[in-house]
Amino acid sequence: MADESMKNQVRQQFARNAEKYVTSARHAKGEDLAMLVSCSKADAHMDVLDIATGGGHVANALAPQVRHVTAYDLTREMLEVAERFIRSNGHANVSYVRGDAEQLPFEDASFDLVTCRIAAHHFTDIPAFAAEALRVVKPGGKLLLIDNVAPEQNCYDAFYNEIEKRRDASHVRAWKKSEWVQVLEKTGFRLETLACFPKPFRFQDWCERAGLPEADRDALERKLLEAEEDVRGYFSVQTDDAGRLSSFSGEAVYIQAVRPE
Repeated sequence: MADESMKNQVRQQFARNAEKYVTSARHAKGEDLAMLVSCSKADAHMDVLDIATGGGHVANALAPQVRHVTAYDLTREMLEVAERFIRSNGHANVSYVRGDAEQLPFEDASFDLVTCRIAAHHFTDIPAFAAEALRVVKPGGKLLLIDNVAPEQNCYDAFYNEIEKRRDASHVRAWKKSEWVQVLEKTGFRLETLACFPKPFRFQDWCERAGLPEADRDALERKLLEAEEDVRGYFSVQTDDAGRLSSFSGEAVYIQAVRPE
């Protein structure tokens, strides 16, 4: 029941803010998207599943290079805006399916690539997601995963996940890099690549994208500005000339894992 309640929160959050995720520069572009596309080695014979497609940016980027992309998301409104966005770019080889990342409605070994970008921190059962990704990818096929990650130090992990949760109640948990390695290898994937890169957050844009009310935004700003000095240093908390919070930085990871043949 708790998991279903959280999934309902995810649906509501992204239904309210669906258009913002299509137009978000962070989601539409970014070095991580270019890395995923480059590392995918996509070709015209491939079938791709993009789990939690969101605004459809991964599906849109891969569609010209592959045979077919299935854009998959929990939220109907997200799929609708993703479809409008992708079709406006002239891509007709994409289908749109609604469903849960932890219970995929696809046959075993159906896809050459499975992708998931900036979404897994909303999943309630990461091991189930990993197991389903392994099940539906073909032997020799790959999972390409990008997500925000929490620091390995427990105190910074707790702080980062708290501010993410206060900004967006549908946030479940950003995992540590070590946790991702462990769960994917235990599931049966073999890791090929793990690349880390900074994830800067422009505070006002970050809050606006989630539709955070002004009072909650102000409280979250105080939380960051009044944090211990080492915490502010770790997350590169920056202020403007007026002393207001302008930005902070987290970390994201690109993980490429293969299902052994």
